[in-house]
Amino acid sequence: MMTKQVRYEALVKALHGDLYRYAYWLCHEKQVAEDLVQETFLRAWRALDSLKDEKAAKSWLITILRRENARRFERKRFDMSEYEEANITDTKSVTTEQELENHWLREKIAQLPPEYSEPLILQVLGGFSGEDIATMLDLNKNTVMTRLFRARNQLKEALEAEPVKRGIYNG
Repeated sequence: MMTKQVRYEALVKALHGDLYRYAYWLCHEKQVAEDLVQETFLRAWRALDSLKDEKAAKSWLITILRRENARRFERKRFDMSEYEEANITDTKSVTTEQELENHWLREKIAQLPPEYSEPLILQVLGGFSGEDIATMLDLNKNTVMTRLFRARNQLKEALEAEPVKRGIYNG
């Protein structure tokens, strides 16, 4: 039987990168993502004895991270301003074709209702199965699969309606 310290270090080593990528996707800020991951691992350390199946560690940690991210918004009040995010342009970075396409795709995923975007992000970025996503989001697996199907269809329709302008940047 492994000691708690050894189990914890193995989890951190194996899953830190995946958790950081997911956290960064949620908040789009390096420092906040690092804080979320650190807080996730702190909570994981405290509750490590409750993790009985090592195969479920990744989904367990993602669930903790999602809850930590939600706590950020419970504690914070945001000042709302009158602008639309889509109208803000990045004037500092040089955009390649792939970056343009990635930006377009992120924007379209962000426009999806949360019930469609969240399972899609967990599957694409986290590599989770429909069953894992169902467990994390407390949904039926068939519901998750339907939402993933609908999310992909909405992205496909968006692409057909508004193809990404390849190689053309009018920022």
